[in-house]
Parts: sequence; C-alpha cells; structure tokens
Amino acid sequence: MGSKRNLEQQTIVPGVKLPASAIRFSYARSSGPGGQHVNKVNTKVTLTVHCEDFQAVMPSWALQRLIEAAGWRLARRPDRIRISASRSRSQRANREACLLKLRKLVIAALKRPSRRRRTRPTTASVGRRLNQKTARGQLKVQRRCNRDPERD
Repeated sequence: MGSKRNLEQQTIVPGVKLPASAIRFSYARSSGPGGQHVNKVNTKVTLTVHCEDFQAVMPSWALQRLIEAAGWRLARRPDRIRISASRSRSQRANREACLLKLRKLVIAALKRPSRRRRTRPTTASVGRRLNQKTARGQLKVQRRCNRDPERD
C-alpha cells in the first residue's frame, strides 16, 4: 500500500474499487496465545465499511445480496459491515485477513445464483416408484386377516 494511488482507492475485487477513506480500521489488544507480546501490542484488527460506499460501485441487486451475506457482521446500525481478525500475532497479517474476508463477501454477493431448471423424473425412476408402491400394497394385502370376501 505504499503508492499514492493505493491510498486513494482500494480495489476489493476487479471492478469494485472503494475510496481508501471508506474502509476504516481499528485496533485492539487480541486475546489468546502470545505471552507478554499480546498484552502490549494492538494486533486485533476490525474493519468497518459503510454499505452506502458500495452503492456507487456495485449494482443494487449485488448490494442487497452483500447485506444478506454479511449476516451477523452487520453492525447494530445496519448500514455498516464490521469484520474482525485476531488469529495472527501480526497487525499487518490481521489487516490482510480482514480485507480477504471482505473480498470473499463481495465475490459471493456479485455471483448470481443460477436459475433452477425444472426437470422431469426419468422413466426408470418412475418405474421404480410404481414398483415400490405395488410391492407395498401387496404386503398390506398379505397382512390382512382372512375375511369373508362377500362381506367387503
């Protein structure tokens, strides 16, 4: 992220670029292993991005899918997506992990689900179903008590 151009725009996925000011990072002390290092250094990273910032760079259907895909990552105010990472002991690695999670969300939102094609059952499967029905009916007939057929 050393070049000036990267500071102006952050490419999330090809075709989706956000202003660098739209992506906000906050840092906190991480829990877990790390000994004294974990007690001194803010390695946990939380990425926050406003959903409004995606309106200009994504179609409305994709933005709606992004909000649905974000699920529990939506902040209390539903106009923000919050993603956190604290697995690594490195702040840089956790930043990259947050960006990777955001990229995966955006990719999932941009991928349209394929339309379901109605199919018909095969002739063999219809035959198997009918044979099973016949066999089940025969089994029930065999279980019956011997009754007088004239009374039925």
